[in-house]
Amino acid sequence: MKKTGYSFPLLSDPNTETIKRYDLLHKGESPGGHDIARPAEFLVDRNGIVRWRNLTEDLRIRARPEQMLEAARIVQ
Repeated sequence: MKKTGYSFPLLSDPNTETIKRYDLLHKGESPGGHDIARPAEFLVDRNGIVRWRNLTEDLRIRARPEQMLEAARIVQ
């Protein structure tokens, strides 16, 4: 992180423990046939409760900023 100049923490899940807990494992879907995490966005409240999530099977599809902002307004 320091070498690239990132000022925020990066998380890693090399054993896919968290990926499996959130039901995000995409078995054999990497270009090399390895397991990978499927794309997802989560809105988590200050108590650690997931209040909104967006899951997709396609890594090119992500929630738009306005979708996430609307979700944040709704769960307040």
